[in-house]
Amino acid sequence: MKFDTIIIGGGLAGLTCGIRLQKAGQKCAIVSAGQSAMHFFSGSFDLLCRLPDGTEVSNPVEDMDKLPEYHPYSVLGKEKVRKYAMEARDFLMSCGIRTSGDCTRNTWRITPTGERKPSWLTVSDFTALDSKDEKIAEKALIVNISGYLDFNTSFLAESFESHGTRCRVESLKLEEMERLRNNPSEMRATNIARVMDRDEIWIKAAGFVRDMIKDEDLVVLPAVFGLKNAEITDRIREVTGVRTIFIATMPPSVPGIRSQMTLKAEFEKAGGRFLPGDTVIDAIRDEDGRISSICTYNLGEIRLHADNFVLASGSFFSKGLCASPDGIYEPIFGIDLNCSDDRAEWFDRSFWKRQNYISFGAITDNHLNASKEGKIIDNLYVIGSNLGGSNTLHEGCGGGIALITALAAADEIIGKMEERR
Repeated sequence: MKFDTIIIGGGLAGLTCGIRLQKAGQKCAIVSAGQSAMHFFSGSFDLLCRLPDGTEVSNPVEDMDKLPEYHPYSVLGKEKVRKYAMEARDFLMSCGIRTSGDCTRNTWRITPTGERKPSWLTVSDFTALDSKDEKIAEKALIVNISGYLDFNTSFLAESFESHGTRCRVESLKLEEMERLRNNPSEMRATNIARVMDRDEIWIKAAGFVRDMIKDEDLVVLPAVFGLKNAEITDRIREVTGVRTIFIATMPPSVPGIRSQMTLKAEFEKAGGRFLPGDTVIDAIRDEDGRISSICTYNLGEIRLHADNFVLASGSFFSKGLCASPDGIYEPIFGIDLNCSDDRAEWFDRSFWKRQNYISFGAITDNHLNASKEGKIIDNLYVIGSNLGGSNTLHEGCGGGIALITALAAADEIIGKMEERR
């Protein structure tokens, strides 16, 4: 099978790149091994929350000059990063994902434990705060679904009250949830959301919540609504009649899975070929060192040929990078990596401290082309968390790197295509 571009990885970066290319007239395929990190989505895409030394960032674009030269943003260049950061919100909106926020000012999101963390673009389900210390309401009604353990109302109430909001906690009991409660492993966000997607159920639930309200000016609910339709959250707000916000639960993430499905549908709608549940097992290079084809587990001897390849298979979490006693390696192409040969430098024994292995990943030029043994492979691009040079957990930049490098790599490929015409 022959394509213009083959993308390895079906997460945020891979789908974003694929959509951009497919809409530009490319014939693309995405090979996706399984679940992406979006299934653990917090509700916000982070652009840059901290500098490597831990300094808090308020204006991500302005502070990018302070990043080291090997950081993916520095490799691309500040002007490109700003350009794509400005485009990202409109891109997501064009795909059906509504967000708030911009790249010149971080806002604050509420985590499942009630903490407040900086964010860039926040999906419409959630409320972004203007400051870390903002008082969210005078009185809040926090409502959980009876038997659901992945939404900790005590943590949330304690956090809200520390900022001056009086809280009352209630439990929502629905007979439709009793079957799920019979098996604790089924009382998860996605299973609840499948039930709540039925109009008669979410309307009933919203009505019960409305009847619980006394003098509260805020209702807080777990983000377990709208697995297939984000508008359900807007309708619930209309039914309750007071300001209603949704807070991320422990994984799996309903808004994250919905966002993944939305992007996948947009890619396929544009004519892209999505190959789920498959793994790339080898690649062939031509005599010039360029990638000519790949082979996947499911397709066996049927090779996939393309003019360009994009590596978006993720980091260690999704086996886009692997560790062995001998070192760190990228398993498909064997490309050059930014990592330490000294195992003692890979991690800190204190779980809460910065872990260096998270910053390991591919070395690229400023076109996002990978290299092998120091030689650039001009038709192999690397995007997202496959890239080295950034500690995404410590710096809070994973979503930004995924979106920005995906758009940048797509435009690099489109530019080459236009030059040939």
